[in-house]
Amino acid sequence: MFKTVDRIIKEDPAARTRWQVVLTYSGYQALVGYRLSHWLWIRQHLLLAELVSHWTRHHTGVDIHPAATIGERLFIDHGMGVVIGATAVIGDDVTMLHGVTLGSRHDQPGKRHPTVGSHVLLGANALLLGDIKIHDFAKVGAGAVVLHDVGTGSTVAGNPAKVVRTWHPNEPVTHLEDTQTNTKVGHQHD
Repeated sequence: MFKTVDRIIKEDPAARTRWQVVLTYSGYQALVGYRLSHWLWIRQHLLLAELVSHWTRHHTGVDIHPAATIGERLFIDHGMGVVIGATAVIGDDVTMLHGVTLGSRHDQPGKRHPTVGSHVLLGANALLLGDIKIHDFAKVGAGAVVLHDVGTGSTVAGNPAKVVRTWHPNEPVTHLEDTQTNTKVGHQHD
């Protein structure tokens, strides 16, 4: 979890120390509660997992179902009102602002919540609904309602969300740089 704290300090100018993040950042605290509830969930301690999740939601204002799958270094900035459904999948190094919902569109069995790739930015109050895929390095604008897949490096905005910008391999765009390897999306696997 220290890598998550260090990422928050790097991304948020208001974050000054590890202790400040650990003790005062509701998004970080929600992630710690999720990690415990998820650990209990996968070991079939379902009621205990749900109780931890319930307490975490009450304490932080962030609702993460214990069955959700979350990668490394998620930064939930300001946290309040975030909802992450049971079949949601989130990659690594995702930034999620307050009020984001990863919800379902239909009451159906199986996968019904979004899959979010790595290095994705989800703007405040964005609604991502259904079994959709938000590919790596995408951006979802504040208040967007996303009902369809979003391509790699695309930026979507509006209700319903539409592509407003798409990254191309020959275009230098700093927000698409991988902070781990200092390479651009299109050149990571060359």
